[in-house]
Amino acid sequence: MRILIATVGSHGDVLPFIALGRELQRRGHDVRFYADKTFESLVSEAALHFTPIAAGDKYRDSLQNPDITDPIKGMRMVAEGTAEYAPMFYQAMYRDIELGRTVVIGSTLAFGARLLREKHHIPTVIAHFAPSVLRSEYLAPRFSPIGHMEHAPRFVKRFIWSAMDKRFLDPLYTVPFNRIRHDLGLPPVKRIWHGWIHEADLLLGLFPEWFAERQSDWPAALQLTGFPLDDHGKDAPLPDELNAFLQAGEAPIGFTAGTANATSHKFFATSVEVCRSSGRRGIMLTQNAAQLPASLPSNVLHVPYAPFKALLPRLAAFVHHGGIGSTSEALRAGVPQLIRPMAYDQFDNASRAVRLGVAREILPRLYKPKAVTKVLAELVDNENVRAHCQKIAKKLATEDGIARACDEILRLHTN
Repeated sequence: MRILIATVGSHGDVLPFIALGRELQRRGHDVRFYADKTFESLVSEAALHFTPIAAGDKYRDSLQNPDITDPIKGMRMVAEGTAEYAPMFYQAMYRDIELGRTVVIGSTLAFGARLLREKHHIPTVIAHFAPSVLRSEYLAPRFSPIGHMEHAPRFVKRFIWSAMDKRFLDPLYTVPFNRIRHDLGLPPVKRIWHGWIHEADLLLGLFPEWFAERQSDWPAALQLTGFPLDDHGKDAPLPDELNAFLQAGEAPIGFTAGTANATSHKFFATSVEVCRSSGRRGIMLTQNAAQLPASLPSNVLHVPYAPFKALLPRLAAFVHHGGIGSTSEALRAGVPQLIRPMAYDQFDNASRAVRLGVAREILPRLYKPKAVTKVLAELVDNENVRAHCQKIAKKLATEDGIARACDEILRLHTN
């Protein structure tokens, strides 16, 4: 079978689909991967056939734009990229279709994959990486510091979804996408984020139900398969400098702002100051060293990249932005988390980790040396948090989200 995988997003959004592609190829299928050219080396390392979508310039430019971490301005940027990419994905993937033996897999924002399903009736799998995309009138997804609206009446939530679509999301997403659909002879759609986003022959949630409890008004066809945690390269050694640092003293704190921005100078300056003033050892994880202070104290190490599976279990705590990839890797490692959500799915993931008893949350405006030092002390020294972390880590050790997702995908083909 030929399997076409399309994914739109950051490094953390692409990696799970590479893992799915690698497993499907291992099972004997012809896998072809489509993403921004930025990710060519990652896909090539997995030995998957790669077709670049766009030259990578737009993605790199977005990382340098401080608006990318703003909930409103960042969403506008994402919408523009989604509309620009959709026809490119559609055209590139269409050329590789073999009628009768092709299945398409698309991430949440891979709108071009859905076009192949509607225009050419190609069986299509849509895989949502995070639960925040699933609206509910019960436990609503969280997109801001406000919360999940647990105590708001259902009619209030219905009104909020409707108003959000009408005033914000439809002008950004639905209107430009309907122009693309018109050019393909497809009818217009309404309220993309309310229903159409889930239309597929197979709908997957790449997270476990214990992380995001299924709500009664979620799509009935949704299959929850677990986190797509990849073991590829799990035995690869850490860089010598990093390994030496880890062995030289007590377990350090890890700090990252994620791969989807390169403007987190203030975050790293504060994090370095936390380590300097508290005496705690720290590791600053970023591929963009320009975000770091000009000089680092001796108890702080900068690391451009390290595999989370190997690094995170050796940390005393992990400070991050709340991306679903970072969150799930920290859950697997059994390490306490301090989450600093900024936008997108990050608020939702943060509150779910806090509910599990493995994390604390701090808003960016409150991320200051004194406050961070206090919360980290509470996390590192809290035996109850440690116990919850170990319980979740043991649970994840018995789950294989990648295998379960691939089983469901291949079952679609056989049916």
